[in-house]
Amino acid sequence: MGETRVDLQHLLEDLRDAYPGALEETILTEVVANSLDSGATCLRLKADPASSTLTIVDDGSGMRRRDLVRYHDLASSTKARGHGIGFAGVGIKLGLLVCENVVTETRRGKEHVASLWHLAGRHKAPWKWIPPPGLVHDRGTAVQLKLHNALSPLLDEGYLEGTLRRQYQPLFQPEFGEVLAVHYPNGFRFEINGRVLEGQHVVGAEVSKLAVCLQRKRKPVAIGYLARSEFPLPEDHRGMAVSTFGKVIKRGWDWLGITPAAPDRIAGMIEVPALAAALTLNKGDFVRVGSRGVLYLGYRKAIQEAVSRQLAHWGDRRETDDKTSRRAVRPMERDLETVLVELADEFPLLASLVEQRAGGQKRLPIGRSGSAENGQELLATSIMGGAEVSEEVGIAPPTSQEPGALPQADEGSQDGAQRDAEPSAGVATVPGAKAKPRPGRYGLSIRFESLQGDPDLGRLVESTVVINDTHPAYRRAVASRSEGYHIALTVSLALARLAVPAAEEHEFVTAFLTHWGEALDRAPRRFRKSR
Repeated sequence: MGETRVDLQHLLEDLRDAYPGALEETILTEVVANSLDSGATCLRLKADPASSTLTIVDDGSGMRRRDLVRYHDLASSTKARGHGIGFAGVGIKLGLLVCENVVTETRRGKEHVASLWHLAGRHKAPWKWIPPPGLVHDRGTAVQLKLHNALSPLLDEGYLEGTLRRQYQPLFQPEFGEVLAVHYPNGFRFEINGRVLEGQHVVGAEVSKLAVCLQRKRKPVAIGYLARSEFPLPEDHRGMAVSTFGKVIKRGWDWLGITPAAPDRIAGMIEVPALAAALTLNKGDFVRVGSRGVLYLGYRKAIQEAVSRQLAHWGDRRETDDKTSRRAVRPMERDLETVLVELADEFPLLASLVEQRAGGQKRLPIGRSGSAENGQELLATSIMGGAEVSEEVGIAPPTSQEPGALPQADEGSQDGAQRDAEPSAGVATVPGAKAKPRPGRYGLSIRFESLQGDPDLGRLVESTVVINDTHPAYRRAVASRSEGYHIALTVSLALARLAVPAAEEHEFVTAFLTHWGEALDRAPRRFRKSR
């Protein structure tokens, strides 16, 4: 009889590569996520370079003895997706790659236990019970990492603070205190070597508050802000960030599909707790397929509406984002949808952009009730405004420079629903359940952007191909009236990096252009009268 063996070190290395940041940053953010999910109100970190140890202690609910046993099983977790951010159960296990050993002490009620764990070769990670070292007093969990490298950034106080502020920015900003209080009612604070990390308010020459509401409800389910500076911002502060339960998931302009005229001077953040249900394993992205994909894409569309209207109010929206340019590329997008459906079977990685279903292209039913998970209604977005709504989420009323007001619609109010359907300056509303809008597109979209000096024809961002309209090849295509072929070639090159390895990109481009050319012969003749 045979026996299945697992190369633990190889598996941990693969998990490490699945996370977007450095390994040390991943370990730290995962430990914080576990503490937040345990109901902790304080996380204390103590870095001791002399002994090469980092000790992280929280005052959460702790674990029972049987839970600590499961804790040592790879990818084992008692948490459910959508109820926290530490659901995967693999974060702290990555610490085995950089540590001589990992000591875990936990106390819950009368149970007070501890273990010592280390990686001993490629196939073994033994652990044993040890007497509790006394890191936890009343309740909670402590993790002590004995690092291989005495110069590890995890022993640097400045690195620890910078990582925590970047990865958990909403927890440091009072503007998000009210919406996060639902999940952390007693608040949360960080301490590094006995020093409490203080919060920071949003800084900017102009700050406008954003909100996302469920249809026909006043209290926002997500809040955020846009801040515009007079001078260029540091690169890691630019763009719009999205977080869930206080953990920043994505940052920049690419994920949102909107680029302002001065992207280096505008920053923003929006906290969306509901998106925890759509998190990927590495907490660096969101799922885009199935019901979780519908949830993410619905919120993304709502955020796009709010941000786009605020940029227009500031005069910072690019001209390429207007409806005229969108109408110009829609015929090309419909043509490319047909090609992607045909290629999905041969190149499965394209399934993240398009799914082949009976009846054709899958569509996102924005504007119909029940489209989101757990029966959530459709989303309405707005620039924050009005004292009544602001008080509900703990945000000060907007100044006279801020546009518009959030529609004041009571639950079940038909008048409120009608007012939502009439957008005013600074207000963006997705139609409600009784409206009959067109379904939102779920597939590839095309956007033009001026990228001076960029050698690439275009690039794939989320489910959008961004075409460089300043590239000499594009200008030549416009002059010779062959923009369609240039767009098709650019799309094929952008998708090749997703669909196949680098050595097979030529074959993919050839197959794509072949299907694109054949699609013309199969296109219906819309203007021919049937007999």
